Amino acid sequence: MSASRQRWTLIAACSAQFMILLDVTIVNVALPSIQRELEVTAGNLVWTINAYVLPLASLILVGGTLGDRYGRKRVFALGFVLFTAFSAGCALSTSDGLLIAFRALQGAGAALLAPLSLSILVDAFEPERRAWAIGIWATIAGFGFGLGPVLGGALIEVFDWSAIFWVNVPIGLAGLLTTLSRVRESRDPNARRLDLGGAALISSALFCLTFGLVETDDHAWTSAFTLAFLGAAVALAAAFVAYEARHREPMLPLEFFRRRAFTVANLGYFLMYAALAGTLFFVSLYFQNVKGFSVLETGLSWLTMNVPFLLVSPFAGRLQAWLGARRVVVIGALLAGLGVLVFALLDVDTPFLLAVPGYVLVGVGYGTAVPAISAVAMGAIEVERAGVASGILNTARQVGAAVGLAALGSIATAVASGSFRDPEDFVSGMRAAMLVGGGLALTASLLTWRAGRS
Repeated sequence: MSASRQRWTLIAACSAQFMILLDVTIVNVALPSIQRELEVTAGNLVWTINAYVLPLASLILVGGTLGDRYGRKRVFALGFVLFTAFSAGCALSTSDGLLIAFRALQGAGAALLAPLSLSILVDAFEPERRAWAIGIWATIAGFGFGLGPVLGGALIEVFDWSAIFWVNVPIGLAGLLTTLSRVRESRDPNARRLDLGGAALISSALFCLTFGLVETDDHAWTSAFTLAFLGAAVALAAAFVAYEARHREPMLPLEFFRRRAFTVANLGYFLMYAALAGTLFFVSLYFQNVKGFSVLETGLSWLTMNVPFLLVSPFAGRLQAWLGARRVVVIGALLAGLGVLVFALLDVDTPFLLAVPGYVLVGVGYGTAVPAISAVAMGAIEVERAGVASGILNTARQVGAAVGLAALGSIATAVASGSFRDPEDFVSGMRAAMLVGGGLALTASLLTWRAGRS
């Protein structure tokens, strides 16, 4: 492939990942505005996030499989169309029910983009330049992550919350045109057929798990309602594994997990994004609802996390070459976990400066760990199977985010006695969630360290 086409392919892949991560942080900072204007309950507020994450997590393996089988460029372009169209639907929503529905459809579009952005990149670049390309991809994605709060705050100050979804439209259209005109088609000649049975089982398992956790706001952990959904999630997940083990062409090749590096990378991704999703959710609400920050002030405060992320992530490839990818993951996850624990120290009267070390540690930690985890996972799998492998890795991230947000939200609600309206109650709930979230990131560091020693 020519250098020019490689650059355009990199731009298309980065556009998709930029838009997906922009949508994560730009929505988080808008949560209080959405809650007020659409009169959203605490439970439904969580669903404005998880309605997007659940389809993304549930269908991302389907997206990777479709791309490998029917053409990555073709399916990638379809992802841009769906994501862009349903972003406009979110912007036009007049109730929380409509918003949640369009967020779910938006997530389905993202499920086509997320795995294929990385697999298209892996196909386009030769091995000696692949780490560099993945580093740029992660940096641009991080820029979307970092720009989200500031851009969201500015848009809401001038317009209203719907503007955070309208901003996806020009990005999506530009990505679509670049993909159609510059990205070459690629596929796996040995790609599996679409596994509808497996997709149905894992989607149902994730829904039951997340729904059961989110609804602990209204139902006790030991209630028949909660136990029924959590039990159903376990049963469906077990059925999924058994089904995939017997299926001739499974959507989740279980042999991938016989490779220690791939398994540990996915588990690390799951734990780190479980911690991050809860952190973004609670810190956004804390600064606006407890500290009285405006949306723009909250967005600007996130620069103390996003700037370190952007400064560190471009050098992730060099760090990996120097220290080895596993050591970079260990260090990054450790720093991220310590940063989340700093947020557990916040109180109603805590000045913003005391939160800055937490922001910086989280930014540096994720900026180093995330590209390294991607490199470890993709390096363990053959290039021709990159679509499925990337889909699994992205699934681990999105499932971690969905389950993490639901679980940490449930913990916070239980500690806060079911009320986030009183600042003291909210802070006590947030503190419990951040202690658990920090522990999750530290566990990712420990598991990666242990795997490297064994």
